[in-house]
Amino acid sequence: MSSFEPLRVLAPAKINLGLFVGPLRERDGKHELASVMQSISLADELTLTLAPAAADDELVCPGVDGPPERNLAMRALSAFRRASGWDAGPVRLQVLKRVPVAAGLGGGSGDAAATLRLAMAASGRGDADMLLELAADLGADVPAQVRPGRWLARGAGEDLIELSPPSTELGVLVFPDPHELSTAAVYGALDRHWSLRSETELDRLARALRKALQDGQALPPLGLLGNDLQAPAVSLCHSIAESLHRARLMGAEAAILSGSGPTVLGLYAGPDGPARAQRAAEQLAGQGLTALAARSVDASYGQAMPATA
Repeated sequence: MSSFEPLRVLAPAKINLGLFVGPLRERDGKHELASVMQSISLADELTLTLAPAAADDELVCPGVDGPPERNLAMRALSAFRRASGWDAGPVRLQVLKRVPVAAGLGGGSGDAAATLRLAMAASGRGDADMLLELAADLGADVPAQVRPGRWLARGAGEDLIELSPPSTELGVLVFPDPHELSTAAVYGALDRHWSLRSETELDRLARALRKALQDGQALPPLGLLGNDLQAPAVSLCHSIAESLHRARLMGAEAAILSGSGPTVLGLYAGPDGPARAQRAAEQLAGQGLTALAARSVDASYGQAMPATA
């Protein structure tokens, strides 16, 4: 049995700078994709403590329904215990949610990745390779969030190439949507009504994204900022189209759907990008509308630290 001091970590949301979807893989039924995943400062906060009076590991996550065993963060904790043989007594995982649920921002995946970081820090066991292997089994968005930053993702999200962070922080205007949108439903609509990209095309797009961002550019060219899930998502949630229009009106360089939606993003490049996103959020608040300002972040934003820090 081992002990540790209480630890906390931030779990940044992720956005996709280009998301292109290919065929289903026979071995696991997941879609092939090519995407750049970028962590942003909108983040959940997780705390891990010992729970000696508990019979088993506990989850405290206000605002998120469902049994703990279905929570992706708890599944990550269980997977880490099995893989590492960590024999600490029961622990309590507390999740303070700030990233909207079922919003296309990878909130659940980010929490799972952050839990893996917490468990490794608390136990002193495992390494980056083990965390990535566990993450790949948990979900397509989890591996790129094990170490926050900017990643080019292929496969179903598990084949990663780390990219240089933007030389100037990217400003992000986040338009939450009151509707939850199931990732499975959006992919289902894509499969039924839209064409999937070939492996050859995904390889070409991945190379183009990597080249476009190799020198720290904040954004790839607009032609590489497409999201193959945007049209299917709009077909299921019509309010997305209104948010896209509003983001364009706020002067963003690009307005795109985040992941499978329904959250919409306005992207602001340049040295004043975060400040422009903040001004836009404040202007919208003055109109009685809700939007959040965020910025791109790197790996330092996801480091585990003492909970009292």
